[in-house]
Amino acid sequence: MRPIANPPPHVYTTVGLDRAAARRRDPAWLAERRRDPLSRVVALDDLRLFVVDRPEGPDPFALEPALLGGEIPERAIFLGLLEDRAVFALDLEGERPGIEGRLVELRALSPLLGAAEAGLLAYARALAHWHRTHRFCGRCGAPTETVEAGHVRRCTACGSDGFPRTDPAVIVLVTQGERCVLGRAPRFPPGMYSTLAGFVEPGESLEAAVRREVREEVGLELGEIRYRSSQPWPFPQSLMLGFRASCVGGALAVELEELEDARWFHRAELLDEERRPVRLPNPDSIARFLIDEWLTEG
Repeated sequence: MRPIANPPPHVYTTVGLDRAAARRRDPAWLAERRRDPLSRVVALDDLRLFVVDRPEGPDPFALEPALLGGEIPERAIFLGLLEDRAVFALDLEGERPGIEGRLVELRALSPLLGAAEAGLLAYARALAHWHRTHRFCGRCGAPTETVEAGHVRRCTACGSDGFPRTDPAVIVLVTQGERCVLGRAPRFPPGMYSTLAGFVEPGESLEAAVRREVREEVGLELGEIRYRSSQPWPFPQSLMLGFRASCVGGALAVELEELEDARWFHRAELLDEERRPVRLPNPDSIARFLIDEWLTEG
């Protein structure tokens, strides 16, 4: 059988990690873990990961308390326990630890990682982004401070709490018999076409969001909509909810404010990798999973 790229649980899903949520409110335990030589730190700067090059490849878990002055800084976010070892995320904020390393984008690094490592790094990146964008209270505008080991930001004036957010987005492969619709946004790499996607709006169900996005972007009407799977997408903080949907009407009409092109593709032309007319999404995406899953059914 033809292999399916990125089957569930998809890349960037947290696997094998005990988030140990109760420990976020245990200052004494956290202080011990910040000094524990077995604890490890995922370090980031401007959302890029700090890695140390080893003979076996880049290591994003090389930092330990000894390399950070004997103790992991209190501002570090407690991510959880991986094989009973505490793991923290630390925004370097322009500083560098006492070890040679370099900064790497997560998507460039993920093909070299196992599922547990990729999921943990995605978790760290998403939380780092949330902290960077929520330094002030949305209610009164005063500065916020981190509490509960980095999982809450509390306003220093009105005391309101803010929690890490994830934006739900639907992503759908629209099919009609042996054909599927793929679209191209201006931001895509040259030649790449992908499934249709968009954020869920307030007061909207997931199914309603799928129908609206497809109607808005390509003018098609949908019949059956089937949920397939979901993928955390830390670029910067989305949860992609994947669907397959059948087209029952409408003519393909591209909304140029959303896409620069969209086309029907026959299953046979996408199956032939050498003659495929477009580039498909990267293998780390749920979009690629939705396409590959459909292709294997032919």
